[in-house]
Amino acid sequence: MRKKSSPTAEAAVLLPRIESRILRLRDQKVIVDADLAALYGVPTRRLNEQVKRNRDRFPADFMFQLSAAEKAEVVANCDHLAKLKFSKSLPFAFSEHGAIQAANVLASPQAVEMGIYVVRAFVRMRELAGIHADLAKRLAELESKTEGLADRTEGLALDHDTFRRNTHQQLRQLIEAVNQLMAPPDPPKRPIGFVTREGEKGKG
Repeated sequence: MRKKSSPTAEAAVLLPRIESRILRLRDQKVIVDADLAALYGVPTRRLNEQVKRNRDRFPADFMFQLSAAEKAEVVANCDHLAKLKFSKSLPFAFSEHGAIQAANVLASPQAVEMGIYVVRAFVRMRELAGIHADLAKRLAELESKTEGLADRTEGLALDHDTFRRNTHQQLRQLIEAVNQLMAPPDPPKRPIGFVTREGEKGKG
């Protein structure tokens, strides 16, 4: 009998997978219906049918339908969603609250369980974005202070000036290195404001 993974181990596997499916559209983080349905273990049609039957539970900030242009961009930039190109309908996108509401209306054990991980993925991405923004601000302040110090030491001896230039150059290299670490990896195709990763194919 296979030993069941611990919650921590499951989270370590599931959260990166879910985060790779979270896109940024209309200045908010969302999951496309095909990906959400795959996570919840139902066909996309089944998910959308349940949503339509409970339309009053999905206000505009919970869910919206992609435009034709948005659909084309998603298809062009997300390899695992390439099959949406052949769909005649426009996909729906769910925000964090919309995703958990979808789990509620489906009410299956997998949807309820995965809904918890989906919320955790959204929360973790939000926390990481806040940490990165704060770090970027602090680095900018540090660079500004260093430039100010450099301006005030221009009249010192040559050895001091050389030390100043070397220190400033090293600091800029450090800042650039940290900024590169904070930046998301380039997607395989033209970016549209979100990051995708190689992963499992979504179920339609």
